[in-house]
Amino acid sequence: MELAPAHPGDRREPAREPERQGERLQKVLARAGVASRRVCEDMIAAGRISVNGKRVDVQGMRVDPRTDRIAVDGARIEIRDDRVSYALNKPYGVLTAMSDDRARPTIGDMIGDLAPGLVHVGRLDQDTEGLLLVTNDGELAHRLAHPSYEVRKTYLAQVSGSIPRDLHRRLRAGVELDDGPVAVDSFQVVDTHAGQSVVEVVLHEGRKHIVRRLLAEVGLPVSRLTRTAVGPVQLQRMRTGTIRRLTRQEVGALEELVGL
Repeated sequence: MELAPAHPGDRREPAREPERQGERLQKVLARAGVASRRVCEDMIAAGRISVNGKRVDVQGMRVDPRTDRIAVDGARIEIRDDRVSYALNKPYGVLTAMSDDRARPTIGDMIGDLAPGLVHVGRLDQDTEGLLLVTNDGELAHRLAHPSYEVRKTYLAQVSGSIPRDLHRRLRAGVELDDGPVAVDSFQVVDTHAGQSVVEVVLHEGRKHIVRRLLAEVGLPVSRLTRTAVGPVQLQRMRTGTIRRLTRQEVGALEELVGL
Protein backbone atom coordinates (compact mmCIF):
# COMPACT_ATOMS: atom_id res chain seq x y z
CA MET A 1 0.00 0.00 0.00
CA GLU A 2 1.43 3.30 -0.99
CA LEU A 3 1.33 6.17 1.42
CA ALA A 4 0.00 9.43 0.18
CA PRO A 5 2.68 12.04 -0.20
CA ALA A 6 2.97 14.36 2.73
CA HIS A 7 1.13 17.61 2.42
CA PRO A 8 3.50 20.55 2.03
CA GLY A 9 1.98 22.10 5.10
CA ASP A 10 3.04 19.06 7.12
CA ARG A 11 6.74 19.49 6.40
CA ARG A 12 8.72 20.80 9.32
CA GLU A 13 12.17 22.34 9.23
CA PRO A 14 14.66 21.06 11.79
CA ALA A 15 14.51 23.06 14.97
CA ARG A 16 17.10 25.79 15.15
CA GLU A 17 18.72 27.12 18.26
CA PRO A 18 17.42 30.65 18.83
CA GLU A 19 19.92 33.39 18.23
CA ARG A 20 21.27 34.84 21.41
CA GLN A 21 20.27 38.38 22.25
CA GLY A 22 22.35 40.94 24.09
CA GLU A 23 25.72 42.63 23.63
CA ARG A 24 28.86 41.38 21.97
CA LEU A 25 31.10 39.61 24.44
CA GLN A 26 34.24 41.63 23.67
CA LYS A 27 32.37 44.88 24.25
CA VAL A 28 31.09 43.68 27.63
CA LEU A 29 34.59 42.55 28.63
CA ALA A 30 36.12 45.88 27.65
CA ARG A 31 33.48 47.83 29.56
CA ALA A 32 34.21 45.68 32.61
CA GLY A 33 37.82 46.84 32.47
CA VAL A 34 39.32 43.47 31.51
CA ALA A 35 41.27 44.98 28.59
CA SER A 36 40.69 46.92 25.39
CA ARG A 37 38.19 45.45 22.96
CA ARG A 38 40.94 44.35 20.59
CA VAL A 39 42.86 42.58 23.36
CA CYS A 40 39.62 40.93 24.53
CA GLU A 41 39.15 39.56 21.01
CA ASP A 42 42.63 38.02 21.22
CA MET A 43 41.73 36.49 24.60
CA ILE A 44 38.57 34.98 23.11
CA ALA A 45 40.56 33.53 20.19
CA ALA A 46 43.00 32.02 22.69
CA GLY A 47 40.15 30.27 24.53
CA ARG A 48 40.66 32.23 27.76
CA ILE A 49 37.03 33.34 28.07
CA SER A 50 34.08 31.20 29.12
CA VAL A 51 30.37 31.96 29.32
CA ASN A 52 28.18 29.91 31.64
CA GLY A 53 30.95 27.35 32.02
CA LYS A 54 31.57 26.85 28.28
CA ARG A 55 34.73 28.06 26.60
CA VAL A 56 34.19 30.65 23.86
CA ASP A 57 36.55 30.66 20.87
CA VAL A 58 34.45 32.46 18.24
CA GLN A 59 34.10 36.21 17.89
CA GLY A 60 30.84 38.11 18.05
CA MET A 61 29.01 35.98 20.62
CA ARG A 62 26.27 37.92 22.34
CA VAL A 63 25.77 37.82 26.08
CA ASP A 64 23.38 39.24 28.62
CA PRO A 65 25.45 40.99 31.32
CA ARG A 66 22.56 40.66 33.76
CA THR A 67 22.34 36.86 33.69
CA ASP A 68 25.35 35.26 31.97
CA ARG A 69 28.32 34.09 34.05
CA ILE A 70 31.51 35.26 32.34
CA ALA A 71 34.96 34.10 33.40
CA VAL A 72 38.52 34.97 32.37
CA ASP A 73 41.06 32.15 32.83
CA GLY A 74 38.49 30.40 35.00
CA ALA A 75 37.92 33.34 37.35
CA ARG A 76 34.46 34.84 37.19
CA ILE A 77 34.35 38.58 36.61
CA GLU A 78 31.76 41.09 37.64
CA ILE A 79 30.08 42.68 34.63
CA ARG A 80 28.95 46.24 35.26
CA ASP A 81 26.49 48.21 33.22
CA ASP A 82 27.22 51.42 35.13
CA ARG A 83 29.97 52.92 33.01
CA VAL A 84 31.19 56.05 34.74
CA SER A 85 33.92 58.55 33.96
CA TYR A 86 35.34 61.29 36.16
CA ALA A 87 37.59 64.31 35.92
CA LEU A 88 40.14 64.66 38.69
CA ASN A 89 42.32 67.69 39.46
CA LYS A 90 45.53 65.97 40.50
CA PRO A 91 47.61 67.93 43.01
CA TYR A 92 51.37 68.40 42.83
CA GLY A 93 53.27 65.50 44.42
CA VAL A 94 50.55 62.87 43.95
CA LEU A 95 51.41 59.73 41.98
CA THR A 96 49.26 58.62 39.06
CA ALA A 97 48.75 55.16 40.54
CA MET A 98 46.09 53.34 42.52
CA SER A 99 48.53 52.40 45.31
CA ASP A 100 52.18 52.71 46.24
CA ASP A 101 54.36 50.31 48.25
CA ARG A 102 56.30 53.28 49.68
CA ALA A 103 53.16 54.88 51.09
CA ARG A 104 53.41 57.95 48.86
CA PRO A 105 50.11 59.74 48.08
CA THR A 106 48.32 58.40 44.99
CA ILE A 107 45.18 59.14 43.03
CA GLY A 108 43.88 55.86 44.45
CA ASP A 109 43.74 57.60 47.83
CA MET A 110 41.63 60.32 46.27
CA ILE A 111 39.30 57.97 44.40
CA GLY A 112 38.70 55.50 47.23
CA ASP A 113 35.59 53.41 46.56
CA LEU A 114 33.98 56.02 44.33
CA ALA A 115 33.09 53.34 41.76
CA PRO A 116 34.33 49.80 41.03
CA GLY A 117 36.88 49.16 38.30
CA LEU A 118 38.14 52.71 37.81
CA VAL A 119 41.41 53.15 35.91
CA HIS A 120 43.33 56.29 35.08
CA VAL A 121 43.57 57.37 31.45
CA GLY A 122 47.25 57.90 30.78
CA ARG A 123 49.45 59.53 33.38
CA LEU A 124 50.55 62.83 34.83
CA ASP A 125 54.03 63.11 36.30
CA GLN A 126 54.27 63.37 40.07
CA ASP A 127 55.24 67.04 39.81
CA THR A 128 52.56 67.90 37.22
CA GLU A 129 49.13 69.09 38.29
CA GLY A 130 45.76 69.21 36.64
CA LEU A 131 43.23 67.23 34.68
CA LEU A 132 43.32 63.44 34.81
CA LEU A 133 40.45 61.28 33.56
CA VAL A 134 39.43 58.08 35.35
CA THR A 135 36.83 55.65 34.06
CA ASN A 136 35.61 52.07 34.28
CA ASP A 137 35.02 51.98 30.51
CA GLY A 138 38.01 49.92 29.34
CA GLU A 139 37.63 50.60 25.64
CA LEU A 140 37.24 54.34 26.14
CA ALA A 141 40.32 54.42 28.37
CA HIS A 142 42.34 52.45 25.82
CA ARG A 143 41.45 54.68 22.90
CA LEU A 144 41.94 57.95 24.76
CA ALA A 145 45.43 56.86 25.81
CA HIS A 146 46.52 55.23 22.55
CA PRO A 147 48.72 57.51 20.39
CA SER A 148 47.01 56.42 17.16
CA TYR A 149 43.86 58.35 18.17
CA GLU A 150 45.90 61.56 18.60
CA VAL A 151 43.83 62.96 21.47
CA ARG A 152 44.99 66.50 22.15
CA LYS A 153 46.06 67.55 25.64
CA THR A 154 46.35 71.18 26.71
CA TYR A 155 48.92 72.40 29.27
CA LEU A 156 49.74 75.67 30.96
CA ALA A 157 53.44 75.94 31.75
CA GLN A 158 55.21 78.58 33.81
CA VAL A 159 58.65 79.07 32.26
CA SER A 160 61.75 81.19 32.72
CA GLY A 161 63.61 82.94 29.95
CA SER A 162 62.94 85.09 26.93
CA ILE A 163 60.46 83.71 24.41
CA PRO A 164 61.59 84.15 20.78
CA ARG A 165 59.04 85.57 18.38
CA ASP A 166 59.39 82.65 16.00
CA LEU A 167 59.08 79.97 18.69
CA HIS A 168 55.52 79.06 17.68
CA ARG A 169 56.63 78.32 14.15
CA ARG A 170 59.63 76.30 15.38
CA LEU A 171 57.52 74.20 17.74
CA ARG A 172 54.91 73.57 15.04
CA ALA A 173 57.66 72.42 12.65
CA GLY A 174 59.07 70.01 15.22
CA VAL A 175 61.94 69.83 17.68
CA GLU A 176 64.36 66.91 17.87
CA LEU A 177 64.62 65.25 21.29
CA ASP A 178 66.82 62.34 22.32
CA ASP A 179 63.96 59.88 21.69
CA GLY A 180 62.74 61.41 18.44
CA PRO A 181 61.09 64.57 17.12
CA VAL A 182 58.03 66.20 18.65
CA ALA A 183 55.75 68.89 17.22
CA VAL A 184 53.01 70.81 19.00
CA ASP A 185 49.50 71.31 17.71
CA SER A 186 49.49 74.88 18.99
CA PHE A 187 51.52 77.21 21.19
CA GLN A 188 50.77 80.65 22.59
CA VAL A 189 52.04 83.02 25.27
CA VAL A 190 49.34 83.67 27.87
CA ASP A 191 51.17 86.07 30.19
CA THR A 192 54.62 87.54 30.78
CA HIS A 193 55.90 89.25 33.93
CA ALA A 194 59.30 89.83 35.55
CA GLY A 195 61.21 87.29 33.49
CA GLN A 196 58.53 84.62 33.90
CA SER A 197 55.95 83.62 31.32
CA VAL A 198 52.89 81.40 31.21
CA VAL A 199 52.53 79.55 27.90
CA GLU A 200 49.84 77.24 26.59
CA VAL A 201 50.99 74.09 24.80
CA VAL A 202 48.63 71.73 22.96
CA LEU A 203 49.93 68.41 21.68
CA HIS A 204 48.87 64.80 21.27
CA GLU A 205 52.15 63.25 22.42
CA GLY A 206 52.21 60.99 25.46
CA ARG A 207 55.91 60.41 26.04
CA LYS A 208 57.30 60.80 29.55
CA HIS A 209 57.98 64.42 30.60
CA ILE A 210 57.33 65.43 27.00
CA VAL A 211 56.23 69.04 27.71
CA ARG A 212 59.05 69.72 30.15
CA ARG A 213 61.67 68.20 27.85
CA LEU A 214 60.35 70.04 24.81
CA LEU A 215 60.37 73.45 26.47
CA ALA A 216 63.76 72.85 28.09
CA GLU A 217 65.15 72.00 24.66
CA VAL A 218 64.17 75.45 23.36
CA GLY A 219 65.61 77.23 26.40
CA LEU A 220 62.48 77.55 28.54
CA PRO A 221 62.82 75.50 31.74
CA VAL A 222 59.45 74.75 33.34
CA SER A 223 58.84 75.64 36.97
CA ARG A 224 55.17 74.65 37.09
CA LEU A 225 53.03 72.55 34.76
CA THR A 226 49.26 72.07 34.76
CA ARG A 227 47.14 70.09 32.31
CA THR A 228 43.95 71.97 31.62
CA ALA A 229 42.17 69.85 29.01
CA VAL A 230 41.98 66.37 27.48
CA GLY A 231 40.23 66.58 24.14
CA PRO A 232 36.92 68.37 24.76
CA VAL A 233 37.00 67.95 28.56
CA GLN A 234 38.14 71.06 30.43
CA LEU A 235 39.57 71.40 33.92
CA GLN A 236 37.40 74.49 34.30
CA ARG A 237 37.38 75.85 37.86
CA MET A 238 37.88 72.59 39.70
CA ARG A 239 39.78 73.03 42.95
CA THR A 240 42.98 71.05 43.45
CA GLY A 241 42.25 67.56 44.76
CA THR A 242 38.58 67.51 43.74
CA ILE A 243 36.70 65.08 41.49
CA ARG A 244 33.61 65.52 39.38
CA ARG A 245 31.62 63.12 37.24
CA LEU A 246 31.71 63.86 33.53
CA THR A 247 28.45 64.95 31.99
CA ARG A 248 26.74 62.82 29.34
CA GLN A 249 27.68 65.46 26.81
CA GLU A 250 31.36 65.25 27.76
CA VAL A 251 31.37 61.45 27.62
CA GLY A 252 29.58 61.55 24.27
CA ALA A 253 32.14 64.01 22.93
CA LEU A 254 35.00 61.77 24.07
CA GLU A 255 33.40 58.71 22.50
CA GLU A 256 32.87 60.55 19.22
CA LEU A 257 36.46 61.76 19.31
CA VAL A 258 37.81 58.20 19.41
CA GLY A 259 35.20 56.58 17.17
CA LEU A 260 33.00 54.79 19.72
